[in-house]
Amino acid sequence: MSCQNPDCLGQYDFDSICDTVALLEQAESEREKEEIALVSLLDVEDDQILNLKLSCKHAGQCKVLDCRDRLKKLIQDELAIR
Repeated sequence: MSCQNPDCLGQYDFDSICDTVALLEQAESEREKEEIALVSLLDVEDDQILNLKLSCKHAGQCKVLDCRDRLKKLIQDELAIR
């Protein structure tokens, strides 16, 4: 099923979009899994992220909000170029 919304620029095929769990299952390395998890947090509110109990190897010094903000900026910059 492709997007029927006339404002949808991508005309995405929603039947072929993978959910986060499927992407994590397909990841070939721990690094890929971490990157998928980070991208999945892009639309999560800051206060919800701050309440997460992280159990990754970086939990003691994790700056999830910083990483997420940098990733958002990279995406915005890339879209601005196009």
